Amino acid sequence: MLCQGGAVSPKVSILLPAFDAAETLAAALRSIQRQTETSWECVVVDDGSRDATLEVAQRWARADARFRIVASPHLGIVSALTIGLTECRAPLVARMDADDLMQRRRLERQQRWLSDEPRLAGVGSHVRLFPRASISDGLRSYERWLTAIRSSADVRRELFVECPIAHPTLMIRREALLGLGYRDCAWPEDYDLVQRMLEHGLELSVVPERLLHWRDGPARLSRSSARYSLSAFVACKAHFLARGFLRDSDTYILWGFGDTGKALAEGLAQHGKKPSAIVELHPGRLGQLIRGVRVVAPDALPSLPRRPLVASVAGIVPRTEIREALASMGFVELRDFVCAA
Repeated sequence: MLCQGGAVSPKVSILLPAFDAAETLAAALRSIQRQTETSWECVVVDDGSRDATLEVAQRWARADARFRIVASPHLGIVSALTIGLTECRAPLVARMDADDLMQRRRLERQQRWLSDEPRLAGVGSHVRLFPRASISDGLRSYERWLTAIRSSADVRRELFVECPIAHPTLMIRREALLGLGYRDCAWPEDYDLVQRMLEHGLELSVVPERLLHWRDGPARLSRSSARYSLSAFVACKAHFLARGFLRDSDTYILWGFGDTGKALAEGLAQHGKKPSAIVELHPGRLGQLIRGVRVVAPDALPSLPRRPLVASVAGIVPRTEIREALASMGFVELRDFVCAA
């Protein structure tokens, strides 16, 4: 494939937005330069950085023409991604952040996976969070959860638990990404993109290998922006549940009314969706009313009028037990119920 002017088009465009990333950008670019797949371009979008980010990027571009630099006023992550996407020329677009590190075979492995699986619109990978000494127990649990996702079926099944693909690991076919684009909304742009891709019938999967070192630190947007708050994630889940799984029913059965279930119920209420029954294990709640809704034990489910069921419980072990219980009653996941958190 040729670009304008007759130059050979790269196989992969790496889309890398950067804001005030001077301390980490060089290491990120070095990890890209060391890739075993050498047919790539890296579009670095400097989002109006106040430090030396632009100078660092330009220095690398002078030494290696595969790095292409776009300077922009500070407009935020969604604008930076949108601007950079228009500059990507390859049929595949790989996301990367300015503080992360690629494993040497990342581009090679993901590009080959998409070549072998033409039904897929994109693939992510597993991650290794770092620096390990400061990783919280919650993030370690999230890392383990991501590692358990190994197929497109897993991605769909876990969609409402959390974003099932770490955004900096995504490699997406350019046409699919251009067709949907990034949106500036009240919740994470990466989770929104994954939700919309699956909503449109596109398939996403995961290369079950750790191909990215994902940096955690105080500067991460997930720590500093309301867009990545817990309430924003809940709002995103409620939005897509209401227009997807719960599209044909304004009532649903809610399994779990702890903090997780309560927050999701409140989010779904904003879309006119209300529980017809609440399933609980706590003996003190059984038979009681919560906000006018009857609390029942799991074994009462077969006798209730069939409604879509949302199991909103935190923790891998409780969700596994709920899945097994529902399957034993003849409920089919994604048809009759979904798990959320």
